[in-house]
Amino acid sequence: MATNITPKRPVELECDVVRFQNNKDKWIAFIGLLDGKPYEIFTGLADDEEGLLIPKSVTKGKIIRVVQEDGTKRYDFQFTNTRGFKIILEGLSYKFDKEYWNYAKLISGVLRYGMPIDQVIKMISGLQMDTESINSWKVGVERALKKYLPGNSDATDAAEDAPAEGSKEDENIE
Repeated sequence: MATNITPKRPVELECDVVRFQNNKDKWIAFIGLLDGKPYEIFTGLADDEEGLLIPKSVTKGKIIRVVQEDGTKRYDFQFTNTRGFKIILEGLSYKFDKEYWNYAKLISGVLRYGMPIDQVIKMISGLQMDTESINSWKVGVERALKKYLPGNSDATDAAEDAPAEGSKEDENIE
């Protein structure tokens, strides 16, 4: 009988919020951390139609796993605003395009099983994508995860500090 080597996901995970811009697209990533290491990722376009525009000052929060009465699961994002109030963005797991959601699930799976971050980045880099938009997403996810490479003591968001080629610096997302 095989043993499960993945750590059990707690109900709440600390989370880093990473924003990036490639070309004209503004993206946001929620990187769930277990023991300070990436464990899961939710990412897609920062889109006010879906309620994903959170204050630029928000760089940390929690991803909360919610099991609903019918047994289905969803993930919510909780952060504390500048006045100290807890704000919950419900249904984070339903806010993103299905294609990005599926790729993020794949990436989260390899993170959970402990693949080293440099190898995760290499895997993402090697993905062959068909559209400019998904390639833009891929580059941003690589940049977001580089912050967690061993020896990277930069406490600031590397993805925000270094725009990708052809990108403009991220503007305020409020």
